[in-house]
Amino acid sequence: MSLEPLLGKTLTELQQIVTNLGLPKFAGKQIAQWLYQKDITEIEQMTNLSKVAREKLSQNYCFGTSAHSKVDTSVDGTKKYLYPTSNDNFIESAYIPDKERATLCVSSQVGCKMGCLFCMTARMGFNGHLSAGDIINQVRSLPERQNLTNIVYMGMGEPLDNLEQVLKSIEIFTADWGFAMSPRRITLSTIGIIPAMKEFLERSQAHLAVSLHSPFEQERKQMMPIESVYSFKQVLEVIRDFDFGLQRRVSFEYIMFDGVNDSSKHAMELVKVLKGIKCRMNLIKFHPIPDSPLKGTPFNKMVEFEQILKKNGVMTTIRSSRGEDIFAACGLLSTKEKSKK
Repeated sequence: MSLEPLLGKTLTELQQIVTNLGLPKFAGKQIAQWLYQKDITEIEQMTNLSKVAREKLSQNYCFGTSAHSKVDTSVDGTKKYLYPTSNDNFIESAYIPDKERATLCVSSQVGCKMGCLFCMTARMGFNGHLSAGDIINQVRSLPERQNLTNIVYMGMGEPLDNLEQVLKSIEIFTADWGFAMSPRRITLSTIGIIPAMKEFLERSQAHLAVSLHSPFEQERKQMMPIESVYSFKQVLEVIRDFDFGLQRRVSFEYIMFDGVNDSSKHAMELVKVLKGIKCRMNLIKFHPIPDSPLKGTPFNKMVEFEQILKKNGVMTTIRSSRGEDIFAACGLLSTKEKSKK
């Protein structure tokens, strides 16, 4: 009989578990603190629970962490971790240290069904959703966990296609009984699934990043099939209508493709469509993937594009590229471990 993992349970769920086992309700909070705030990996190590309580728990549950099975280290210090998941699948996450900041790029699905032309994960197809526990494990089992300052949902999968488990993981990351992180240190990136995006905005306080990649509908549709379902103009209307407050941030991701979306015409159209939205534009170097007709825009042309946006009032940054040599950079997370196995 396989044991159910405790990792990924909310405080409410843990309180229900201990109540069902005939244990005092306060034991739920004690377990949460062991799961998310202490450096242990076994139920037996939960020393402020009675021996009887630990035995009852161990009969039906396991702690739930699983170590990475492989790590690749880049020349720039970025590390890509491979984690096994259920059904003999694997996912990757990328740890990116940068001076006093350290970010973990987490995955939310095994593969992806969104079919974006420029993304390696899309080539895997869709192999399943990750549970909140699978998402949490990428942080909980990270060797550099104590250095971590930020989490971005920008790894494998479309986070809003796995909305409930992603929101559950964000609750655990931000709750005082969980990791107690500020939601301002968490960013979720989406291609723009509007119903789920509205729920995310209403039910969490984390930052939002939207993958844009073109301000022209037909062009975006060729790169991102989602445009046929939820157009970026509809996405922008939702963002315009939502009150982000003073602290919460919305940003746009824009991968630059040579001769495709990097002209001054594109820059000026971006200025036009983003008018009235307080945001940041992140320009991203494209990392070529096999058998793709797309090529990355030269850096000097990216700078020219950046300057047009800045001169017209759009806060813009060329995002530095990290982990390219270990295929951990933007759009490259993908795993062939299953087929190898």
